[in-house]
Amino acid sequence: MDNDAHRQARLFIVATPLGNPGDCSPRAAATLAGAGVVLCEDTRRTGMLLKTLGVTAKRLMSFHEHNEEARLPQVLALLAEGQDVALVSDAGTPLLADPGYRLVRAAREAGFAVSPVPGPSAVPAALSAAGIAPYPFSFLGFLPRTASQARAALARFGATGATLVFFERKTRLAETLTAALEALGDRDCVICRELTKTYEEFLSGKLSDFAGRDLELLGEVTVVVGPAKAGRSDEEQARQVAAQEAAVGGKPKEVARRAAARLSGWTQKEVYAMLMGQETG
Repeated sequence: MDNDAHRQARLFIVATPLGNPGDCSPRAAATLAGAGVVLCEDTRRTGMLLKTLGVTAKRLMSFHEHNEEARLPQVLALLAEGQDVALVSDAGTPLLADPGYRLVRAAREAGFAVSPVPGPSAVPAALSAAGIAPYPFSFLGFLPRTASQARAALARFGATGATLVFFERKTRLAETLTAALEALGDRDCVICRELTKTYEEFLSGKLSDFAGRDLELLGEVTVVVGPAKAGRSDEEQARQVAAQEAAVGGKPKEVARRAAARLSGWTQKEVYAMLMGQETG
């Protein structure tokens, strides 16, 4: 291996369409055609996309959460040979809830250049069309699997005052939105389905409109939850007040009524939901 080959080899992080092939940039197409290897979560899915785009890749190699660590030495060896490598996800911008950051770190530590080829991403796409304050925002990826862990994560980030964006599988959406209502109170919410695809849809409302409901949605789902209204007591304060009132005694609804009267921006229903979440967490 000569130093020139080492210096010129580059890892490209390539954004691909969420659904509409017209969103693939000319630079992305050229990068995928020119790379010595294209790393992809599903070689069949990426192969179909490349065929649609009219792009012929030199080589496809699987790279996903189950084989990322094992693939690292092989990918670094390809870069050492002077071959450019392109990393894609199944759709959108890689690394945002997909594998890849370990590879990027390893490539940089080994002295290889890493370049983004920006393009489609579900996160800015959802924020741009949701009608909810787009910044500051926190992207949570996929939430933890258990309801109690999801509530904890939502409460932690929800206390920052930022808009929250996360991905969810359709089979867990109702449970997750219930956890969000319990952790955050009744905030603005937009469910973004099938972004850029034929059946793209935005469902707008409050968390209470969607929590626990089977919405019978198909396809990929991105959820945007707005920040708490100005002047609302934060989550930690609300829990402290609710705990104080619970210590006084009474049924949960009565405790919630007393706590809500002491808090700014909290309804009895929201405090009650938080109490029930604490008891069942």
